[in-house]
Amino acid sequence: MASTLGELNPRLLWKHFAKILTIPHCSGNEKALGDYVLSVAASLGLPAKRDKVGNVLVSKPATPGREGAVGAILQGHLDMVCEKNSNKVHDFAKDPIKAEIKGEWIYAQGTTLGADNGIGLASALAVMEDKTLIHGPLEFLFTVDEETGLTGANRIQKGFLAGKMLLNLDSEDEGTFTIGCAGGADSTLVFPLERKKTASKNLYKVHLHGFRGGHSGLDINQGRGNAIKLLARMLGQAQPTARFEVISIEGGSKHNAIPREAVALLACPPIQVRAMTTALKKAFDKIKVEYKAVEAEAAYSLEPASGKGFALTQSCQRALLDFLIALPHGVVAMHPEIAGLTETSTNLAIVRTGKKEFEVLCSTRSSVASALEATRDVIKSVCALAGARADLKDGYPGWMPNLDSALLKRLKELYVKTFGKDVEVVAVHAGLECGIIGEKFPGMDMISFGPTIKNPHSPEEHVHFGSVEKFWTFLTAALDGLSS
Repeated sequence: MASTLGELNPRLLWKHFAKILTIPHCSGNEKALGDYVLSVAASLGLPAKRDKVGNVLVSKPATPGREGAVGAILQGHLDMVCEKNSNKVHDFAKDPIKAEIKGEWIYAQGTTLGADNGIGLASALAVMEDKTLIHGPLEFLFTVDEETGLTGANRIQKGFLAGKMLLNLDSEDEGTFTIGCAGGADSTLVFPLERKKTASKNLYKVHLHGFRGGHSGLDINQGRGNAIKLLARMLGQAQPTARFEVISIEGGSKHNAIPREAVALLACPPIQVRAMTTALKKAFDKIKVEYKAVEAEAAYSLEPASGKGFALTQSCQRALLDFLIALPHGVVAMHPEIAGLTETSTNLAIVRTGKKEFEVLCSTRSSVASALEATRDVIKSVCALAGARADLKDGYPGWMPNLDSALLKRLKELYVKTFGKDVEVVAVHAGLECGIIGEKFPGMDMISFGPTIKNPHSPEEHVHFGSVEKFWTFLTAALDGLSS
């Protein structure tokens, strides 16, 4: 059994993935990884360019005899979701991600691994470097800021790409072809705060933690707890029987991650501490029972905090908790025709408390444009009732499945030829760059596939290294087959 990444096959792919782990590349900070891609291209003598937003494109000429083949594009994104456990000391801006092999899986140590989309990037770099492969004209597109806003794909200029077939290497279940995805949009909600004129003493911190979190598209139908919603619920249920004052509520870190932790800073007079402690425990015990099947590690703490704080007025506090409790989160509708596919969902993703305003970020997805609009209308209506304002940002398009795709037909044949069994064809409730790229380059034939990755966007993320080898076997066979 391998003990290091360098012992795994294919060697070239894992060599590049190990290097990627050492380069900071959170969303918005991808320049260094883009520089690495450009340095690899330069060392191989391959033409490369970077556009104004930071997308990198590398070209590789066809194997002799395959020059007349239709050009193929291998595409992935440079950024990763940077999440860590609260007790993990790690600076994503400078610290390398430490990977470890456990059985047949590769994990990070208390952080996201970045297999999403690091394995896809490493495979593209390996194809660039491997001179034994047979293929037609190739382009390698490395986009920026996929995880937070699909910015790179949105800003690709016409004429940047020449190929007519796109292989998106950002799926997470080997043996599956993805041929469609949801569209989505974020909403920023601002709730005005009223605070008392005098500072409160006797502060306490309520910390709800231990939730699994996960991808707000792929995992939204798993019934996992949203720490922000559940903390608001605890405070709301404790409010009638315990006199405390809310100073702040913070939770979540990424628009596309289900919040795993949330913290409230409260002021409570000494005579009310016992009542508050009892009420919060009673509320949490209900949550613990309710989520016992999916959130075994859920926990909370109530500890004294130092300092003073200007608490919300009681009327503002009640209204804010009602607002958070009323905002929707989770699955809104399942797809009526595709079994097991979430059609519409919304994620109450992030909350932040300022001096005068409380800000909420919601991320909504749907494969049906009108359902996306309707769900955002619900959010807007809750804001109107609560006296909050809603900034409904422009979204990104979905990717409509094309079952008549020539690329799909050919790749299905090649998968059967390679492995002797059929591939599963699906659509996913997540945003893929294919929707945007397909809209910008009409006629582009697209498929997404990849190795098996579990729990992306959370510190539980892990990748099955046997599936990576199988993914590589198919990718290289596909490049040969598509060019013949």
